[in-house]
Amino acid sequence: MSVSSGDAPAGVKPPILQVEHLTMRFGGLVAVNDLSFDVARGDITALIGPNGAGKTTVFNCITGFYKPTAGRIALYRGATPKPGTLDALTNSPRRFATGDDGGIFLLERMGDSEITARAKVARTFQNIRLFTGMTVLENLMVAQHNWLNRASGYSFLGLAGAKSFRDAEAQAVDIAVQWLDRIGLKGRADDPAGALPYGDQRRLEIARAMCTGPVLLCLDEPAAGLNPRESAELNEFLMSIRSGNGTSLLLIEHDMSVVMEISDHIVVLEYGTKISDGTPQFIQNDPKVIAAYLGVEDDEVDEAETELEK
Repeated sequence: MSVSSGDAPAGVKPPILQVEHLTMRFGGLVAVNDLSFDVARGDITALIGPNGAGKTTVFNCITGFYKPTAGRIALYRGATPKPGTLDALTNSPRRFATGDDGGIFLLERMGDSEITARAKVARTFQNIRLFTGMTVLENLMVAQHNWLNRASGYSFLGLAGAKSFRDAEAQAVDIAVQWLDRIGLKGRADDPAGALPYGDQRRLEIARAMCTGPVLLCLDEPAAGLNPRESAELNEFLMSIRSGNGTSLLLIEHDMSVVMEISDHIVVLEYGTKISDGTPQFIQNDPKVIAAYLGVEDDEVDEAETELEK
């Protein structure tokens, strides 16, 4: 199936990710309820909401850790498809369709490793998951294992010392060093990753995800545990990824200073249901969002805000 370009309305960015009617049930618990939203190509989109809103469950569905109960999650690499192409793929048993101008990937049908390797979606976790006993450089090399394995002929060419593998390995080192330079850790390449300060570990984890060459980077609370200076550095780093690499970002974050400063688009969840969707300016003035964060009903927002100001 060929994926051909379609025209987006003037002034509207085409989507790189479309989440449609996503539902996730755990027994009788509905963790995500009929959720739909888009991530525009080249945007930073934030998924926010009170604790227990279902944000991480949404991430787990997008990145293949959970198989959704219902719904469709379509990722577009390259050109946006013509109308009807996505439905045709959905009505087939296939997981993806690729062409010269890109591809469509139905993430709800794919496993986590395939989503990373084929669809080019990377993620980080709320709790840092570096290989703490390995060096800083080795952590970035490990992220490139998929194509290094292919270059090694799945070990044979590597064991034989083939030039093609040596060239691939040298390229992987170059990529890793470039990212270390961007996060200011080139001088600590040979140090154990576990010896780094917390803020440096956060940036290293993001750099490791970027070494996989993602078109979509999913970040689960990247500012958690950071002080104001580290949060400001994180903001600059994430915006440089968006502008310098052309990577779209989807993040979960509780630090509203981070969300409001760098986001182009915000989706708000409460108890697994979308309650608001729009620009940062729209979201921060939406009574439904204010009510959700204050823990009151919509019609009590003015009264609650007055009490907070006293």
